Amino acid sequence: MRSVCLFLLTCAAAVSPAMAQTYFLRVPDMPLADAVNLLSEQTGSVIIAEASDLTGLRGQAVKGDMPVEQALGQLLSGTGLRYSSDVNGVWVIRPAASEARRPAERKAVPVLAPVIKPRLQQTEALRTYDTVVVTGARIGLPAYESMSPIEVLGQTDLAAPVSDDFADVLADVLPSFFVQRRPLSDGAVFVRPYSLRNLSADHTLILVNGKRRHRSAMLNTGGSQSSDLANIPTNALQRVEVLRDGASAQYGSDAIAGVINIITRDDAAPEAFAQYSQYYEGDGIQKRLGYGGGLRGPDGGVRLSLDYSDAASTSRARQRLDALQYLEQHPDADIGDPVQKWGQPEREDFRALLTGDHTTALGEVYGLVNASQGQGVSDFNWRSPMTPSAYAPSAAFGDWSLSEIYPYGFKPQFGQEERDAYTTLGLKGEAGGGLSYDLSAGFGQNRIDYFLYDTVNASMGPDSPTRFDTGGLRQQEYNLNADFQTELPAPPAFREPLNLAFGLERRLERYSIVAGDPASYEIGPGAADGLTSGSNGFPGYTEAQARTYDQSSWAAYADVEARPDDHSQFGIALRFEEFDTFGSRLSGKVSLRHELTENLMLRGTVSTGFKAPTPAQIYSERTSQGVAPDTLDVFTNGRFSPTGPVADIISERSGVSIRPLRPESSVNLSAGLVFRPSDGLVATLDAYNIEVTDRIFTSESFTLDATERARLAALGVPGGESITTVNFYQNSFDTRTTGVDLVVAYDRTLASGDLHLGLSFNYNNTEVLNAGSIGNASRVDRFERLFPRNSMVGSLRYTRSAISFDTRLRWIGSWADFTNQDADFVQVFGSELFVDASIAFDLTDRLTMRIGAENLFNGYPDEATLEASKGLIYSRNAPYDTDGGLYYIRFSARL
Repeated sequence: MRSVCLFLLTCAAAVSPAMAQTYFLRVPDMPLADAVNLLSEQTGSVIIAEASDLTGLRGQAVKGDMPVEQALGQLLSGTGLRYSSDVNGVWVIRPAASEARRPAERKAVPVLAPVIKPRLQQTEALRTYDTVVVTGARIGLPAYESMSPIEVLGQTDLAAPVSDDFADVLADVLPSFFVQRRPLSDGAVFVRPYSLRNLSADHTLILVNGKRRHRSAMLNTGGSQSSDLANIPTNALQRVEVLRDGASAQYGSDAIAGVINIITRDDAAPEAFAQYSQYYEGDGIQKRLGYGGGLRGPDGGVRLSLDYSDAASTSRARQRLDALQYLEQHPDADIGDPVQKWGQPEREDFRALLTGDHTTALGEVYGLVNASQGQGVSDFNWRSPMTPSAYAPSAAFGDWSLSEIYPYGFKPQFGQEERDAYTTLGLKGEAGGGLSYDLSAGFGQNRIDYFLYDTVNASMGPDSPTRFDTGGLRQQEYNLNADFQTELPAPPAFREPLNLAFGLERRLERYSIVAGDPASYEIGPGAADGLTSGSNGFPGYTEAQARTYDQSSWAAYADVEARPDDHSQFGIALRFEEFDTFGSRLSGKVSLRHELTENLMLRGTVSTGFKAPTPAQIYSERTSQGVAPDTLDVFTNGRFSPTGPVADIISERSGVSIRPLRPESSVNLSAGLVFRPSDGLVATLDAYNIEVTDRIFTSESFTLDATERARLAALGVPGGESITTVNFYQNSFDTRTTGVDLVVAYDRTLASGDLHLGLSFNYNNTEVLNAGSIGNASRVDRFERLFPRNSMVGSLRYTRSAISFDTRLRWIGSWADFTNQDADFVQVFGSELFVDASIAFDLTDRLTMRIGAENLFNGYPDEATLEASKGLIYSRNAPYDTDGGLYYIRFSARL
């Protein structure tokens, strides 16, 4: 309640006196439509016009410091157009000698400048529900007119969170999207798992400017393999369109939970920023620098965006139980308190994104290049000098002991180096006869290399190095697309011609494993005495595992949309896809929208979809190590291919059959209402039901006997002689996910300023339909409740001339995690309320300072039972940040 009261008080303090605003403008001589868009971006103003009124006209050059009204006067000089402003501050351009056409005669897309570049303090005048979206439909429509639920995040929304990780940005503003920190979880601490509507990360398709983005090489929780959103510079984004609906019939495999379409900026306005942030605890210091700018002329242009981040680690931990026990026996031991960190890794990242377009005689040539490079290091579990699997004596080494190198135990340092590249090149235009085309080729690659230091291969004894390159992972994807669109004659009673879209796609997906140093997987002589082999903490990939796997597919689709009358719209989509690994799939979708009244609209969809297993899920294998919370000894487990020899060994058991992976299949139903009682208020309410069969997930663990371990060692499996348990990716169960999304947006002028209020609420419930086939009821319970069933984001933004105030309230409902390593019981964590607030000042016309805090009142979740013996305080599976409050300052400049 205290947080709510303080939140309301800060909202009441939003209104501040202001001064008149002028802008430094640079709009070259160019086509008028482009010039108006650029003026809108440089001023943060809403400018509306009919596209047909601007066609064929050129705008006059505008340069210098001036208000919007003066700039419009210069821009429209000699065009025969005039401008005016309504009570909401929206600028309207229309012919000087004619009145606006009746609404029935207007085009479906009246907004010329659908997205507005924010002013320096990141204000955004244009309401995002008016934004013309291109996701989920082949023709552009305002978001509130779409047949599927689409949420548009503008630049103000995307700039509000302080994080440089795009996944964190989405989690802060979308109540149905969650991302986990996952400390001490191998590669998952760097490539973090996320979820939309409580479904797997790879049930959400990621697009960039409408083109499929490649996956990460990292296989994450439960076997999901999705795009690494952290590789995209957030200052390069114009908007994000989140389609919360099944869309496999339109976009192919993976679009079960929905589609996130990232639209990049293409304006030339030069900008730069510098940001400093730090947690209240004094750690996690992050320094960011960014730049964006380009060139734009009458035939096209380019834009380059750069983002650099250097972030220190965090830790929220207590002393480990075994460290306390060791200190009781050895009070003079040099052991830190706490001896290991539980928190975020230290990271350094550089991201770049370049876009370009140029008009030619054949059409518009466009391209995009996104490249990133990063490195990070994280603690692994501390190994006590009492750990037998590392410190036990061995006859092979005589009197030598690991205590000679690590007398007080050791804490492996796990690191990742990642390089990511994504590029698209295309040509689009008109072929005559009303046929438009978009031909494109895309390539994406994700390279991850792992390393360890301050550790040892215990089985090698004194011959072991203390630093290891443990190998790496590679993911490559090639895409070819040919998309076409035209209009077909409709029945006489129809309002408009039918809109037909059709096309072809060819894809190649390649996954590779790179071997590590021989010492990272060598089985030394000490293994005979129980000393673990391989680099302790993360055994390296072997030469036998270092292989490349391919999967290719092709697809054909057709999509028809029609408007029978002024109040109705419907669409039908079909897509056929053929994979060389498992066969074909046919997906379909039917969509409907109907205006019940002038202010109330009904919409609904029915669709089928699928998620194809990836080469990494089918073929990859991994051996890893951990520390048991009860014994605090090192254990080794393995995940193996469901088509490999280890699967054959386990399948010899009575009643056990490890099977090849099949595609996941889905059926999506959604129905919703859109209510727009006034120009400044829009509310949407959508209910959904998603049934997914044959979900790919980690199987139960199989404990090995001595004979099976010997067979694994004979196969050359790294650490095979000491592996305790094995598991596999399997089509484990079916689920039904039901829920409701409520989104309300309200905009108005207040005290000579602009006020925006937003509310987004999500209820989501996932049920395992064939739970009886899973032996552990707690495993089912935890899976169903790992992500919150209820969540909400409320926001208030007020801008008055040179001052902008922004505050956000995030309420996240209860969720569950295991209480022990055996997954016998679950712990339920209570709901949490986080408040974020910031205020921005225009110091000059070109420089803005923004100060703020996230988790303003320093809230922490319930303490966890699982792994408390290892010093963990807060669950590493938490669906939010558990490091407490954070404050920051950011300077932004228009150059």
